[in-house]
Amino acid sequence: MKQRAVLFLKGVAMGAADIVPGVSGGTIALITGIYEELIESIRRIDLSLFKILFKDGIKKFWSKLNGNFLLTIYLGITAAVFSLANIISFLLANHEYKIWGLFFGLVLSSAVMIIKQVESLNSRNVLLLVTGIVIAGLISFLSPASTPNTSIFIFLSGSIAVTATILPGISGSFILLLLSKYEFIINAIKNFDLQILSIFAVGCIVGLIIFSRVLSYLFTNFKNEILSLLSGFLIGSLIKIWPFRNILESRINSEGEIEAVVTRPEFPNLDNLDQILFFIAFSIVGYVLISFLQKKSLKDNKE
Repeated sequence: MKQRAVLFLKGVAMGAADIVPGVSGGTIALITGIYEELIESIRRIDLSLFKILFKDGIKKFWSKLNGNFLLTIYLGITAAVFSLANIISFLLANHEYKIWGLFFGLVLSSAVMIIKQVESLNSRNVLLLVTGIVIAGLISFLSPASTPNTSIFIFLSGSIAVTATILPGISGSFILLLLSKYEFIINAIKNFDLQILSIFAVGCIVGLIIFSRVLSYLFTNFKNEILSLLSGFLIGSLIKIWPFRNILESRINSEGEIEAVVTRPEFPNLDNLDQILFFIAFSIVGYVLISFLQKKSLKDNKE
């Protein structure tokens, strides 16, 4: 029961991260040590699994699916998305530098942790690390596109965003922003619009099933290379998480508020010393928190 509760909270953390543009639920899965099991469990979902259901019954089917694990994670993510969307929006609006500082520390510490897991930082792995940094960095500078609200595009948005979500360092929420669907989906969640949410969810499921197979294969055959690339994604994503920014382009959202669309990172203004100190302090908290969780995880595994 305790393990199930901890797993549920990991799902909640993933869901909370997925709401924030710039932070990835995949990052949280990697931080909390469930990433590879999550990818492998999703990969198992295919037609052969349903043959087991009809031939051997629900118990064998559920075991093969790793159903308890997936269901607990799913419930945690769902609970976070529906209960924390407004809270996180409030925190980002009123405690921006503290929250981004915390995420900055979490992601930076995670990148260091993953790099340490790479058995050999040879020239190929270093190149992949740099490639990941460049890709994630470039994505953070892209501008949102004008897109339709048709069913097929909502489906495609779900498939694309969830693919980004399970990649640590690539934010599914930010991809939705680029597709001009972030506010659209958040409003659907707030209004509990089942039609839009159902289409989006089906897109997410299809994207998950397809991309999890690719990731599972890569982790099995090229683990060090993938860890190097993911480390790069995490480091590159710090550009998006950095809260001291110059606004290049803005727009008025559906609630009549002005929001930044395209920004560029800049050195913090020393006149706003309190913001800088809050950012540094919460970055340290985030960094230390991940270091503590990693040491605790290693200790638990030894026991």
